[in-house]
Amino acid sequence: MKLPRRQFLHLVAGAAAVPAVSRISWAQSYPTRPVRIIAPTGPGGAPDIIARLIGPWLSRRLGQQFVVENRPGSGNNIGTEAVVRAAPDGYTLLIASSSNTINATLYDKLNFVFLRDIAAVAGIISLPFMVVNPSVPAKTVPEFIAHAKMNPGKISFGSPGIGTPGHVSGELFKIMAGVEMIHVPYRGGGAVMSDLLGGQVQVLFGTTSLTVEQVRAGKLRALAVTGVTRWEGLPDIPTVGDFVSGYEATSLFGLGAPKQTPAPIIDTLNREINAALDDPKLKTRLIDLGGTLLMGSPADFGKLIADDTEKWGKVIRAANIKPD
Repeated sequence: MKLPRRQFLHLVAGAAAVPAVSRISWAQSYPTRPVRIIAPTGPGGAPDIIARLIGPWLSRRLGQQFVVENRPGSGNNIGTEAVVRAAPDGYTLLIASSSNTINATLYDKLNFVFLRDIAAVAGIISLPFMVVNPSVPAKTVPEFIAHAKMNPGKISFGSPGIGTPGHVSGELFKIMAGVEMIHVPYRGGGAVMSDLLGGQVQVLFGTTSLTVEQVRAGKLRALAVTGVTRWEGLPDIPTVGDFVSGYEATSLFGLGAPKQTPAPIIDTLNREINAALDDPKLKTRLIDLGGTLLMGSPADFGKLIADDTEKWGKVIRAANIKPD
C-alpha cells in the first residue's frame, strides 16, 4: 500500500529525530563508565600533575572513575592525536596546554589541526615562568638586560626542549628586551635544572612549580615572574612587565575533548571543573603550583587557546624556530 506523501514525510522526519533524541538522552546520563584523561607528557610533568588533581574531583562528583593515562612523546603531539582520534563521546579527554598552541605553528605536518579538532571544555590554570640566574651578576631585570647587552651572545638560557613554553618565553624576552642569548635545549626540566644549578647555563624561564623551592633555598636567584601580576607565593618578586612593557608569558592548561563531543557533556564537565576551581582545598593546591585559575565557559577557554596560538605563532616565525 502506498502511503500518502504527507504521512510518508511525517514518518521519515520522526525516524530522523530518534537518533538525535537518543544522543541527547545518552549525553544527559554521562558518565556511565570510566573516563580517560590523557596527559600528553610523562609522570611528574605539569599536565600529569594537573590531571591527577582534577581527576579525583571529577570521580567523586560524577560517580565514575576518571583515570589519568600518560601518553608522552613528540612534544605532546602523540597524546593529543590519541584524543583527536577518539570517539567524541566524552570518555577520552585531554589536558590541553600551551604546548598545543605552540605546536600549531612549530610543526608543519601534523595529522590534526588543534584548533579545529579539539573542543575546548574548561580552563584550569595559567602558570607563569620565573626568570632565574645563579651566576649572572645581576639582581634585577634592568641590570640583567644591561649585562646581556654588554655581553652579547655570552649568556645562555636553557629550556626543556626546542619549542617548549620555556623556550618561546625566552625568545619573546630576547625580542622585546633587545638582547642576545644562546638557547640550549635539554630533554626535560630535570636536566636543565641540574645544569642551571651547576652553572652550565645561566638563565631559565622555568615554571614556578619547577623553580620555587630552589629559589627559597637560596640556590637560585629569581629576577622576575612572567605573568601579568606578581605571584603571591613570592610577593616581593616583580614581574618582567614591570620593566619590559607588555611582556607576558604563561603556560595555559585546561581540559579538551574530541570535536563533536555533545554539548551537554562539555557543559557537565565545564560546570564541574569550575566547581573544582572554587573548592577551597583544591583551589589552594592549584594555586600552590604558582598559577592563576582560569574559571569560565568553554568559549572563554577557546578564546584563550586561539589567542595563545596567535601569540606564539608570531614568536616562532620571528625567531625562526624549527622543531628538533
